[in-house]
Amino acid sequence: MRNILIIGAGRSASSLIKYLLDKSSEEDLHLLIADISLELADRKTNNHPNATAIALDILNEQQRNKTVASSDLVISMLPAHLHIEVAKDCIRFKKHMVTASYISEQMQALDDEAKANELVFMNEVGLDPGIDHMSAMKVIDEIKQQGGVIKSFKSYCGGLVAPESNTNLWEYKFTWAPRNVVLAGQGGVAKYLEKGQFKYIPYVNLFRRAEKINVNGFGDFEAYANRDAMKYKSIYGIDEAETMYRGTIRNIGFSAAWNVFVQLGMTDDSYKMETTATMTYREFLNSFLPFDNVLSVESKLKRFLEADQKAAIFEKIAELDLFSSTKIVGLVQASPAEILEKILTESWFLQPTDKDMIVMCHEFGYQINGKDKQIDSKMVCIGEDQTYTAMAKTVGLPVAMTSLLILNGKINTYGVQLPIHKNIYEPILKELEKHGVVFEEIYS
Repeated sequence: MRNILIIGAGRSASSLIKYLLDKSSEEDLHLLIADISLELADRKTNNHPNATAIALDILNEQQRNKTVASSDLVISMLPAHLHIEVAKDCIRFKKHMVTASYISEQMQALDDEAKANELVFMNEVGLDPGIDHMSAMKVIDEIKQQGGVIKSFKSYCGGLVAPESNTNLWEYKFTWAPRNVVLAGQGGVAKYLEKGQFKYIPYVNLFRRAEKINVNGFGDFEAYANRDAMKYKSIYGIDEAETMYRGTIRNIGFSAAWNVFVQLGMTDDSYKMETTATMTYREFLNSFLPFDNVLSVESKLKRFLEADQKAAIFEKIAELDLFSSTKIVGLVQASPAEILEKILTESWFLQPTDKDMIVMCHEFGYQINGKDKQIDSKMVCIGEDQTYTAMAKTVGLPVAMTSLLILNGKINTYGVQLPIHKNIYEPILKELEKHGVVFEEIYS
């Protein structure tokens, strides 16, 4: 049998594991599901005869080496900063590797060694990044084949809650790592191009600059710029584009309320606070407001809020129990971001019957035969329940499909790479359609 090692059995791995187990007999696969929690890994095997669960401490080099060496291909669903040690093991033992994470500088540095050992190190093959690359390249290649020239490309994606499961004022619940949500936007200045002009948004202004977008059939949303959109001009082969933008989708009103946390300093992860073990939620909020012997925490926050959305934002913050004098943080020497994550997790967890929703849309502006044209491409995916979420499906399925393409010799370009070539994106997009991940394209 061909052995696939899956490291990390968290929420995003649910659909990935199920897909490969369903294919395991016909594809002659055995899955080794490894996680720091043996209980979690064992649960994900679903008692399938072609799966084995093990407890794996990724920092235990000897154990990690032995586990990687016994596999034919490694899928890392670990936090992004932990991929690199697994990748080095894959070089050492000559194993292919697949991740859903952005290519780091450390990962890119392994490109020559991966090529020399005839290894495929496929990255950015989840949702965003991943399906965004593949669906964008499909349309871009089609436009180019017709002789068109891309002048504008905008791409938006967001993990939200399905309308029927929107039960809080924020219209948001965690469908992926809460820590990543709290720290979103802190990886550097957001940079994009608008009609030939470079635009930069520092983190302090990021959520003030959200723009409204409309997704046909699903109404209005808002989006804030994410990361460096510029690098994808050359990756996508559209250096001639005068507009290049990538953004994260949220429901209307989210960004203005989240900006209060940013401006107060509650998303900061760079230092530890004192007395957090016994601190109340009210004291935590008050820590970031000016000292005043007379005014209440509520009054001080109202003074801080911008007038136009004061009432709506105040209600959102109150809903999180941040004015509570009885709820205790209970974390020892925690950063503001860690405390905020704990508080939000209590309010924004998915109930067993909740459904999440992925919204992705691209806008392509191009010229052909001297005429301006546009294609809008959208995909909306609704999850099944708390386990088989839309996030798990859209992150995990393309990872699984890519792994099979590699094992079956359908991807034969070696090195550290992205899924931007037709022999990769075409079969994956077709297979995703069978699982309800379908793009609708509107031409104008």
